Amino acid sequence: MAEKRTTYKIQDIEGIGEVQIADEVVTIIAGLAATEVDGVASMAGNITNELVSKLGMKNLSKGVKVEIVDGVVSVDLTLNIEYGMNILETSKKVQEKVKAAIENMTGLEVADVNIHIASVDMENEKGK
Repeated sequence: MAEKRTTYKIQDIEGIGEVQIADEVVTIIAGLAATEVDGVASMAGNITNELVSKLGMKNLSKGVKVEIVDGVVSVDLTLNIEYGMNILETSKKVQEKVKAAIENMTGLEVADVNIHIASVDMENEKGK
């Protein structure tokens, strides 16, 4: 199966060429940015992703779905939130961080960042 790629041209007077960014790169940027926000315990994923994680393989795109149409990005993130965190505030911070990371690193426009809360991580609460 061929790797999906999103292509946009460098706006340069000299016409150097074009840059191709694989969708997977945007997906990884979104996942990393989301997990850097305080209150996000982890990314949630499907059964296959959970199995891959348990086998010790790193999957940075777990819980992230990215759609890129004409240089405009839509992101869906599925998160596990830490117990005791304000879900709305944490989600807003994730949306802002993911949008900024994608736009700054790729130059693509982010139309929306949709957050889906899969669970609340109770591990930290049990330790108290």
